[in-house]
Amino acid sequence: MATYDSIGATYARTRQPDPRIAAQINAALGDVTDVINVGAGTGSYEPPQTALAVEPSQVMIAQRPSGSAPAVQAVAEHLPLRDNAADAVMALLTVHHWAELAAGIRELRRVARRRIVILTWDQHIFRERFWLVRDYLPEAAAFDDTRATPTDQLVHLLGGARQVPVRVPHDCVDGFAAAYWRRPGAYLDPKVRAGISLLAQPGEDVIAPGLARLADDLATGHWHAQHANLLTLDTIDVGYRLLVADR
Repeated sequence: MATYDSIGATYARTRQPDPRIAAQINAALGDVTDVINVGAGTGSYEPPQTALAVEPSQVMIAQRPSGSAPAVQAVAEHLPLRDNAADAVMALLTVHHWAELAAGIRELRRVARRRIVILTWDQHIFRERFWLVRDYLPEAAAFDDTRATPTDQLVHLLGGARQVPVRVPHDCVDGFAAAYWRRPGAYLDPKVRAGISLLAQPGEDVIAPGLARLADDLATGHWHAQHANLLTLDTIDVGYRLLVADR
């Protein structure tokens, strides 16, 4: 069973593309004529020139909006595409789910004629800067330690790439892990957590004690006192990165 067959049922509601992040992704893709979206999920951030979406979970494919690019059920490690099939390949917040990272990256390089764009995160920065995992959910951070790939390793596998920081807006509409950094109460909502693999995959029993501490700190005002500086910021950098590799 694909991971998102079990945790992806709400993604179309909680994981809407944020226009500011979309602008960065589109800028990274540049003037490419066609794009393959690998690990495409429900289709967030697909540009108009997307020729094909590749997604292992039928649950996610079923949530793709009407009019989306055609989708095929397949995995990154075995793309059902010819060599040099498209100008660009993009893989957004997906490489940490792949069973064989090196094989998946080789496939991206085989299929892309001009450019590969990957959205991922630097786990060291994320652990250090994001208050949720640092102060409340170290168990979730430990889970991410087992699946996060160092960006330098990804750059090496890509044969070189530039890294572009992706800052998270305070009102981010894409509900990924750090999206609610200035809206801490959102993490207490099971519907929000269901759309965040970092919180959904470890299991409720694992994260329940940390969430209880967060709820108490919000009720007493302790969280706001400790993080008053965050309330003055419009964006933060907690380690999300676009890797852009030209062929």
